[in-house]
Amino acid sequence: MKMTIVGVIFSRADLQRALRMRRPPDLFEIRLDRLVNSIDEVSAALERLPARFIVTARDPREGGANHLSAPRRRALLLQFLPRAAWVDVELRSVRALAPVLRSARSHRVPVIISFHDFKTTPSAARLDEIVSSAQSLSAPLIKVATRTDTPAELARLLDFFERHRLTANIMPMGMGKLGRTSRLQLARRGSITYVHLGSPSAAGQLSIRDLRRALK
Repeated sequence: MKMTIVGVIFSRADLQRALRMRRPPDLFEIRLDRLVNSIDEVSAALERLPARFIVTARDPREGGANHLSAPRRRALLLQFLPRAAWVDVELRSVRALAPVLRSARSHRVPVIISFHDFKTTPSAARLDEIVSSAQSLSAPLIKVATRTDTPAELARLLDFFERHRLTANIMPMGMGKLGRTSRLQLARRGSITYVHLGSPSAAGQLSIRDLRRALK
């Protein structure tokens, strides 16, 4: 399945923007950890979204909001998974969220295994370990988001994509001072790109309008 642009629904305002979009992205990502206090509203809106969606409930250690416990995150994902096109589970959470992975297999919902580092871009060896671990879980897609404040960090992330693009379905993305640059360069190389619908959910995240203009 083609996936190029993913629009992040990060707030109730984003949800309303998504419902009004005439040119939606290929997919939406619904951040259940951010929307935990509006779950009924989110559930009622799903059938009216103009594109299919990924569900995720981010671990607090990887940028998740509202300090949700693993059982609470698990319950949210299990609630929404049957209606989702994809489900995103962090590599560090695969044990705690094992029932989600089992349910995904049962419902034939493909899993994105994700990794987030808000401090740096890890070494090439560590990035390779992340890919190997995700592949051992038979993940069809691997998301790696890292801090890119320096040219060296940006270079490591770009090199990571080039080394694995033919052997693994990876979607790297940068955050921080060079986050915007990283996302533009990776998008031009064919990587899946996450965009915001109103306000960035990560430093350097592009808007859907800016990305489309840049890719023309």
